[in-house]
This record gives sequence, structure tokens and C-alpha cells, in this order.
Amino acid sequence: MSKRVLDIIGENFNTTRRLKINGPRIIHEGGKVGVAYAGPDGGGRLFDVTDIYPTDPAKLRVFQIPHVAHAVRRKDLDYIAWLVNSQTAAGANIVDLCVDEIAVDPEVRHRTMAWLVPVVQKMTDAVIAIDSSDPETIMTGLRAHDGARSRPAINSVNLEEGRQDLIKEARARNALLFANASGRDGMPRDEHERVANLEELMQLMDQAGIPIQDRYLDPLAFPVSTGSAFGSHYLEAVREIRKRHPQVHIFGGHSNASFGLPQRKVANNAFIIMSILAGCDTLMIDPVQNPPKDFADFKLASDLVLGIDENAINYMSAFRAPTVPGSARRPPPAGQR
Repeated sequence: MSKRVLDIIGENFNTTRRLKINGPRIIHEGGKVGVAYAGPDGGGRLFDVTDIYPTDPAKLRVFQIPHVAHAVRRKDLDYIAWLVNSQTAAGANIVDLCVDEIAVDPEVRHRTMAWLVPVVQKMTDAVIAIDSSDPETIMTGLRAHDGARSRPAINSVNLEEGRQDLIKEARARNALLFANASGRDGMPRDEHERVANLEELMQLMDQAGIPIQDRYLDPLAFPVSTGSAFGSHYLEAVREIRKRHPQVHIFGGHSNASFGLPQRKVANNAFIIMSILAGCDTLMIDPVQNPPKDFADFKLASDLVLGIDENAINYMSAFRAPTVPGSARRPPPAGQR
């Protein structure tokens, strides 16, 4: 079977996601406020957010609409389906689910994840990445996941206390495993700490028997607006990891780099392209705002020019053959090839 040019992790199903109140999707109609989206029939619909929309003018100046969290709390299946399917239609083959901001109470988060995972599995054949800062929330999602429908992914393990147990769970549940470069005492300071932390995790994955093709390493991308060296720290770590481990998957929260900047899409595009050149074969992005096809085409062309694609086999296969379902341009989901 054909291999994907890039794996795409859709990052949009996260309860941290918010919309600006003056954005083009916010509609005021008949005394109500709604978020515009496309329904299952393709027709325009409004997701009602009136009850969380502030009436105090002072709050309106800073308020952003927590549309994902609101949809999950209301169990609005139409809007949830749109959030999921808009990402897969744009090219995501892995959908990341994170409910950490749904509530302070961990029991509420656990119940929410246990409800959400099977709901989303019925909506898509994509791999579901169960994402949380709390290992027990991840475990709750894994227990709710139906492995007969698709493989799960764990997002993520690192060297922090209590998270390494997830490595054994990945092996037991046939899960793809995301591992990030966070250390025992906090975030890595530079590319050297990133590589050292991920190397230690690679050894733990070796001991657990995690197949190399199921490992996704995240060197951690930080906002470049808060540190001028953060971008180069990430890119240098990617280069070194790729040199050491040619077959492992490497990704990052690529939109993190542009946080706090205007015209984020411009910065995202530059960072993603540089990440691909450094060695990333997986992107964690908003696939609707940053179309994956553009980056897949770039990778095919750059591999050709750099001599990675010997005899132009991948390039010729992608662009000579018609782009139809089942062709080289639309391969099977990650972990199912």
C-alpha cells in the first residue's frame, strides 16, 4: 500500500479553542448569537452560543467564545461531527481529542472523555489521539476506545512522574505513542535537553517493545515571540533526532510557534516548511487553516531536489497518477497501513 507523504494530526478538537467575537463565523440573528458551520447535509447551520455570550460591554472587549468546550458540554453531536469531519476532509488522518479545560474537577474530565471517544469513533475512521496533561484522563479514554474500529494514539508520554506507565499501555492496547521532550523537572532549555530526554524515552520504548513505526517524537515547539532561540532549538533537535533515528516519526505542535503574533498563518507556514526540511514527517496543525496538501507537495518536491527521492520515484508516482481515492495522494490512515 502507498505510504502517506505526511501524517497530519488535526489539533482543532481541543477545549482550549476559542473564536474571536468579531470573527466572520459569529452571527447575530433574532436576538441570538451563533457560530456558523456546515451541517451533515452541507447546508448552513448555527451553533447557539447565546447563553455564554456576555452582555457586559467591558467583558466583550476581551471575551473569546469557547466553542469546542461549549459543544462538548451541550453534547451537540452535529457541531462535534463538523469539528471532526472538517479536519479529516482537509487532510487529517489523526484527530486529537483534548478535554482538559472542560472542568477543574478531574472526575468531570474523565466522564467527558469516556463519553467523547466512542462518539467520535462513530463519526470517523481516523486514528483518535487521546490527549491530556492527566494520565488518568488518557487511561479513561483508552478504556472507552474500541480497538476493533481503529487504533488509538496516546498523547503523550514524557519523563514527568507517573507518565511512563503509558508506554506499557501503548504496547498492551496496540496504540500509536506520542512522546514529548519534557523532562523530569520541567521544559527543556535547549536542543540538547530535548534530544537527551527523547533518547531516554526511546530506550524505555525499546524495553517495552514499541515498534519504531508506532513512535511519534515531539521535541516541543515554543512560541518564538517569547524567546528568539526557541525556533532554532526545536529545529536543531529535529535534525539530530532524524539523524539518529531515520525511521521514527517526528512532529510538533507547529502552530505553537506563532502564538501571540499577528498573521499567524504566515509564521506557521514558514515554521512548518523549515520543520519538514529539518526532518519532520508529521504535522500537528489546523488543517483547515493550513492545508496539508500544500506541505505534502512541498515535501515531495524538496525530497526530489535534495536527492532523498532517488530516481524521482515518489514524485513521479504522486504527480503522474490521477488523484483519486486509493491513489498515492490519498493513502490509508497512520497505523493502519
